[in-house]
Amino acid sequence: MRIVHVAGGLMMALALAGCQRTASMDSVNTRQNITPLEAQPIGTVSSSQLPDPTTNTSGQFPDKPATDTAMATGVGGAGDAAAASALDVKKEAMVGNWRVASGPSSCDMFLTLTNLGGGSRGGTRGCAGELTAMGSWEVAGKQVVLKDRGGNPIARLYKTADSRFDGSTNSGQPVSLSR
Repeated sequence: MRIVHVAGGLMMALALAGCQRTASMDSVNTRQNITPLEAQPIGTVSSSQLPDPTTNTSGQFPDKPATDTAMATGVGGAGDAAAASALDVKKEAMVGNWRVASGPSSCDMFLTLTNLGGGSRGGTRGCAGELTAMGSWEVAGKQVVLKDRGGNPIARLYKTADSRFDGSTNSGQPVSLSR
């Protein structure tokens, strides 16, 4: 019983010690002479309609990327065989890390579902050539389109196995993704 009283007394003393004012707080002037700011005149407020981004007459917006019909149909290069036997692609299944083989080199690719312009955010690490500019990607039918930071297609790939995609870059360089 005595220990409980002693412990309670110590806790009460500590609580009261935290509430005491110290001499250093007395010297702080918490009330300063604050003068209010004078009101300043503002210019006139106007409104107008924003320009239509689809017409782009002012050059303010980047031009819509042109569709490369040879790349879209898989004509030429490594895309032919892959396009003919392409498997269905689900965008959600693409998310994550991929190992990229492009010509004699290999690198890493990261795909997310974060929206970025006309696709989803993506990027590469340690890649060479056209793939260094990759900034986004999208699924178009059975095709995975890799895009540069301006939204222009730089490579097209087709699903050839559960964890493998094959295709080519715009310059015809073969590209493969695998996990």
